[in-house]
This record gives sequence, C-alpha cells and structure tokens, in this order.
Amino acid sequence: MNTQANSVPVGEDSIAEDRGYRDSLTKIEPYGIEHIPDVERHGKPRSQFFLWFAAGMNFPLVVLGFSAAYFGLPFWSAVLAILGAGLIAATVMGYLSGMGVRLGIPQQMQARGPLGFIGNLLPVAYVNVFAGVGWASVTVILGGQAIGLLTGMPFWLSALALMLLQLGVAVMGYNLIHFLQRVLSFVLLAGFIFVTVVTVASGKIVNTPNPDAEGFLGVGGWIIFFGYFFSYIVAWMPFASDYSRYLPNSATNRRGAGWFTMLGNFITLSWMGILGALLGSTATSSDTIAALDELMGPWAIIGLGIVALSSFTQNFLNVYGGAISIQTMGVPVSRHVAVVFICIASYLVALWGQHGFYDGFTAFLNLTAYCIAPYVAVLICDYLLGGRRSQQGIQELYDKSRKFEWGFIAWAAGVLGSSPFWISAIYTGPVAAAFPQIGDLSFYVGAAIATVVYLVTYRLPRLSGRPLLIADKEG
Repeated sequence: MNTQANSVPVGEDSIAEDRGYRDSLTKIEPYGIEHIPDVERHGKPRSQFFLWFAAGMNFPLVVLGFSAAYFGLPFWSAVLAILGAGLIAATVMGYLSGMGVRLGIPQQMQARGPLGFIGNLLPVAYVNVFAGVGWASVTVILGGQAIGLLTGMPFWLSALALMLLQLGVAVMGYNLIHFLQRVLSFVLLAGFIFVTVVTVASGKIVNTPNPDAEGFLGVGGWIIFFGYFFSYIVAWMPFASDYSRYLPNSATNRRGAGWFTMLGNFITLSWMGILGALLGSTATSSDTIAALDELMGPWAIIGLGIVALSSFTQNFLNVYGGAISIQTMGVPVSRHVAVVFICIASYLVALWGQHGFYDGFTAFLNLTAYCIAPYVAVLICDYLLGGRRSQQGIQELYDKSRKFEWGFIAWAAGVLGSSPFWISAIYTGPVAAAFPQIGDLSFYVGAAIATVVYLVTYRLPRLSGRPLLIADKEG
C-alpha cells in the first residue's frame, strides 16, 4: 500500500508502509523510528565508511589529542593510547552498525527491548537528547570560532549560519546526509592532509614525560587520556544503527556495514587525535583554535576554513540523532519537527557555552559516556541472547505497555556501580579520588557490571509479565 509522505501519521508502528522514499535526495525522509520495510531498503555497505569518515574528520578529536600536553604525556605514549582506544571502540561501533542492517530500526528504539518503554526514557532523555544537543553545540562553538577568526563576524551570527545550514540538511534526512558525507569526505581528506603537512613541518615531537604539566598523573593520566578517545566513539554508539537501517538485510551487508563503520571511525580518530597530540606538543597557546592559527602561520586561513567546514559533517548526525531520540521518548512529533527543536536548543547552548569551552567539553564527554557504556552492553547482550532478532522481538519494541524489563536494572546497576570511579570536573568518585594513579576506569567497570547483571537476570520471568522471547540463531 502506498501513501504520500505528508499523510503519514505521527504515531508509532512496527510495520511501516511503503512511502516511496527509496534513494531520493529531494524528498523529506518520511520515516522516523518505524521499522524500515524491505521495499525501502537501499544502499551499499561502503556508505558507512564515508559517513563515519566525514564525521570523524572533525576538530573535537584534535582538541582531545591536544590534551596530551595537559597530562604531560610523551608523544608516542599518547599515540599508543589513541590507537588502542580507537581500535576497541570502533570495533564495537561496527557491530552496532550491523545490528541496524539486521533489525531496520534506530539504535535507541532497540533498547526498548531490554529496558522497557519507561526504562528506556532516562538513558534516552539524558544520554541521547543531551548528547545530541551537547555535541551539536560543541561543534558549532568550534566552527563558529573558526569562522569568526576568518571573517571577523560576531560569534552569534557565525553560529547561527552554521546551525541553519545543518538544520536544512537534517530535515531532509537520511539520503541527503549520506550523499553530503560522501562528498565532504573527499573535500576534508584534502584539507586535513594539507593541515597535517603544515603541522608536521612546523611542529616537533616531545617524547619525554613532563612532570610539571598541570594534569600530570603518570600512568593515571594515560588511562584518562585513553578514556577520552574511547568515550568519543562511545558517545556515538546509541546512533550507529540509525545510519545503516536502510541497507538491505543480508549477511554480506551486515558484515560490510560493520567493517566499513569500524574503519571509518578508527582511521579518523587516529589521524585527528595524533594531529592534536603533535599540535599540543608544539604550540605555546593553551587554546586549540589559537594554537592551530599560530602553528599554520600564513596558511592559517586554510586551516581555519577546514575546521569550519568540518563542523557540518558531525552536526548533520548530531541533529538527526537527537531528533530520533525525541521520537524514541514517545513525544508525538514528526522527525523533522524534532530536528528543529534540537537545532534551536543547540544554538542557545552554544551561545551560553562559547567561553570556558574546554572544561565543559571534557566533563560533558565523560558523564555522557559513563551512562552509555552500560547501555550499549545491555543492548548487545539483548541482541545476542534475548531473542531480539525474531519477528516478535522486533514488534514488541513498539509495545509501550512494557514499562520496565530486567535490562533497566542491569543498566542502572552499571551506572551506579561505576560512579565511585568517575572522574569529572562535575563529580569525582571516592575510588578515583583516593587512587588518582589508576586513572578513569568508569567505562569498563560500568559495562562489566551491566553485562553480569544482564546474564544473571535475562532468563528470569520478565518484569512486564510477557513471555520470554525465543532466540533467533540466524546471522
């Protein structure tokens, strides 16, 4: 049955109708959190590489690499942390992308299965809506500052211009985002090669620890720095399936989406992080944008232009994912209306947070990942063990009468159990405060606790009273 996009109701349905979207670049995406029907499935797995490659070619990763100087880390020690964190987190991200191909549903909707409708509200409301608004604001701040240095425009105007352009693309949705990410991948590749060459030519490698650095903690500083890069990709994990759910469901496409997603994330995180570490070991300024301006000298206008352009590739995803979060919470609005809300909120936060950016950025990054790590652990366990791959498992994601399930208990246990290990400008847990030399172990402790609690409870009678699902062994 065919219907026009503008006649589609706002409500939820596990069996979406054919709305004729296909691979169109001129139609507004008519789907939100619904299951994507087979007739609408399209695209190739390699699209995941371009999408995440473009998103990763972004200055926030350079900011994180720049913090190696704050911790007094030797250059090659910082590189090891970046590569290790990137490989582990990008592999998990790839697996989540493959789940989107199989289920045809956004990542956050999948979590309604193990957590229940109400149980999923807290992680979605805090983690994902907050993450969508917060990350969009962070990227607008960096892009707006770069445009301001280039043009002399006031920040409010440069940030507004960025946000309006991102609003238009996110409203159009999935197909246009994928198309632009592919184009911008090549543009940013050339641009950041140039920035890297100039930085390497002007920079120097400092491969000795600096005990006089403000944040020097020895091994603990290395673990925290590792966690910064790990948490960067973790913050994307609740959105991985959003951008693969239209791919035709086959074993080949699931594997391909996983590999391409992993490579796109790992390559860019490694490249941008190492570039930031080199920048931090060379520049005299403690501000990353100013340091880039200083180091690139007469070529600064090109470097700042690339930073401004790169803000688009990440914010397309931030705004789009934040809108999916609003729908997942059950708010009865269309996806494109939710996009407008996220954009307005992000712009206002960017205006408020444009000064004192670095401390707020790292605090936000850590606190978000502390909640996401156990969330992702429960999500993967449910996919593997909870029968989620069955038709019944997909359909019950839209059953709002399932208020809570054991997965919510596992998630909450992971968050609370990891809190003594938290390290943040907002809150530092008692274990982390007493033993700063061990660094930040919160992500790993939280995920481990959530996994154990899930394994102990998933065979128990369900809290909703529904019968246990039968696991689908295929794929």
